[in-house]
Amino acid sequence: QVQLVESGGGLVQTGGSLRVSCAASGRTRNTYVVGWFRQAPGREREFVAAISKGGGFPYYADSVKDRFTISRDNDKNTVTLEMNSLKPEDTAVYYCGVSTYLSRDPSGYAYWGQGTQVTVSS
Repeated sequence: QVQLVESGGGLVQTGGSLRVSCAASGRTRNTYVVGWFRQAPGREREFVAAISKGGGFPYYADSVKDRFTISRDNDKNTVTLEMNSLKPEDTAVYYCGVSTYLSRDPSGYAYWGQGTQVTVSS
């Protein structure tokens, strides 16, 4: 079992920045890939970014590429998503998940956190 806890969401104006973090505990040796997804009301959960165990091959959705940066600190079992130039359409609950392989499909992720709200005002 892996437990994930997201933190760092909040309210920001368009063009602003936020950082959300995902802290893992439990059987963290299984956290091969950590991905960030988001879900807005009435919409499906969508892929945002993912990063492999070694920190290489960060992988982004086209909608956030060049604005968001994913990184991980394996010593602290933490994955961070830095979000810059935020837009109202980035508003959603952001979730982190753990998978054994890089994937954009949320069904490939076995464990999830409870989510953290990010709201971007226009």
